[in-house]
Amino acid sequence: MPSKIEDYAIIGDTKTVALVDLTGSIDWWCAPRIDSGAAFAALLGDASNGRWLIAPKGKVIKVTRHYEPETLILETIFETSTGSVSVCDFMPAHDGDSTIHRIVEGRGGTVEMQMELIVRYEYGTITPWATATGDGLVLVAARDGLRLHSPVRLVGKDDTTIASFSVSDGIRRSFSLTWFPSVTHAPLPLDSLSARNHTRHYWHNWVGRCTYHGSSRDLVVRSLITLKALTYEPSGAVCAAATTSLPETIGGDRNWDYRYSWLRDSTFTLQALLVSGYTDEAAAWVGWLRRALAGNPGEMQIMYGVDGERRLAEFELNHLAGYEGSKPVRIGNKAATQLQLDVYGEVLDSAVTYTRGPIPQEFNVSSDLLVAILHHLEKVWREPDNGIWEVRGPRRHFTHSKVMAWVAFDRAVALSEDGVLPKGAMDHWRQLRDEIHTEICEKGFDPELNSFTQYYGSKNLDASLLMLAPVGFLPPDDPRVAGTVKAIQEGLVVDGFVRRYQTDTDEDVDGLKGTEGAFLMTSFWLADNLVLLGRHDEAKEIFDRLCALCNDVGLLSEEYDPKADRLLGNFPQAFSHVALINTAANLSMTERGPSAMRSRRYGPPRHPNAPAG
Repeated sequence: MPSKIEDYAIIGDTKTVALVDLTGSIDWWCAPRIDSGAAFAALLGDASNGRWLIAPKGKVIKVTRHYEPETLILETIFETSTGSVSVCDFMPAHDGDSTIHRIVEGRGGTVEMQMELIVRYEYGTITPWATATGDGLVLVAARDGLRLHSPVRLVGKDDTTIASFSVSDGIRRSFSLTWFPSVTHAPLPLDSLSARNHTRHYWHNWVGRCTYHGSSRDLVVRSLITLKALTYEPSGAVCAAATTSLPETIGGDRNWDYRYSWLRDSTFTLQALLVSGYTDEAAAWVGWLRRALAGNPGEMQIMYGVDGERRLAEFELNHLAGYEGSKPVRIGNKAATQLQLDVYGEVLDSAVTYTRGPIPQEFNVSSDLLVAILHHLEKVWREPDNGIWEVRGPRRHFTHSKVMAWVAFDRAVALSEDGVLPKGAMDHWRQLRDEIHTEICEKGFDPELNSFTQYYGSKNLDASLLMLAPVGFLPPDDPRVAGTVKAIQEGLVVDGFVRRYQTDTDEDVDGLKGTEGAFLMTSFWLADNLVLLGRHDEAKEIFDRLCALCNDVGLLSEEYDPKADRLLGNFPQAFSHVALINTAANLSMTERGPSAMRSRRYGPPRHPNAPAG
């Protein structure tokens, strides 16, 4: 049975990510890319589906772990009755093949250790052919190869590689596992100590570029390192998470593959990178965005593979039991084919972010492509869609989707004023913007609730409505904004955390069974709104409560179950960490934070009852 989600830490090399639990087992690793078939899939089944364990043989009295400061080098310390031992796990970030290094060091006394390596390519289905090399093994099947370097004697048993050894104070044993294409020769093993020094130097240099010096800097830096780890360096794409099918409810079927890159993340990710000084990463992300969007805007998807792939066909792996029995395990994501109108607004909004920011001009999305997107949106914005939460129920006129269509034309006007887009269409875009604004205020607002609603004609609430003020649709002091925030606090907040929407109504909104945990990103959004409303102390209280959910090494998943006190959903989740960074900046730089800058850009019509000032 896999560990709790919060008991995992990650290591990565900006191409792929591995998950290590508190017992010393690497239960998830996809190579050579973050979305490749897993060689270790115990996370979604059991040990027989692939894992790599290095741990004491006997009873462990205490386990502590930490990252080396401002790095992605993980150290786990096991204390036993006979001594203590450290296992240091990391992956060097370089242009070569992905390699996991595991350095075992005695810290006092003598500890008997065990190693168990079970490789099962393609999510636990393919047992490789193992060949001894004298100092390890080569494990090959189909296109995949792994080169294991071991300083201790290995024994093969039932398609499993095991070893026993002991370490005393000052004794060190270094293991490595390198992925390589099976059509090439297996690589020679790398020196693990040199690799650790290289990795340490890489992360120290990278963190040294951070310009954020506001509050909660340690957590912000850890979140930035996590974002970097979820970045596929060759293309610049930022993946939503490192995993697939970690459940939104234990035992439920709301299990999705998040190892892809969503257009929706663009503005938020750019804000987090730019507010922290990471211009190169922001430029690489925009470059990926430009390549992914290329083509007919009518064929634009809401997500892509890390190299811009469009075919993300969804299928189920029935041989895997699922995390704690949460089935099905899904690979691919059918939501890639949905109509989600909000992504057009995110693309146009991100265009303003990067054209007004320090990103080099050659990385920008072309004005011709932006105009083509606007022409297409003009044809489709009146249609119902699947919405920001990618519901699998009926398409509806989701209020947030219409707001983001408004954002698209509003930003088009701003880009025209900046000379980025042609001025000749400015009046037309302004007219469309105003038409959408009027429709939303008439059809998306419920006077009885004193709140905007999930979709036209609905009485349901939706946390996406917390974007009304941050995107500038209405000023923060508009009574309808305050009313919506209050309604969400009363209707969607559970134990201090915000659910995305109501799953316990009679209406089949999302087409799924069961419910889900509280969504961490939307909880950060509530804090952002309270900052805009001048309720700084309340916002800080929410922020601190959310930060307290970070596990012992500073990582967050997608959701949280306040009753079971457990993290839920894919892990680590980029959007949760992006939201942490942006909310920290909003609290530290109230007038210059991402939300304030975004909400003040444009100036929609003021409500007649809004206070002056």
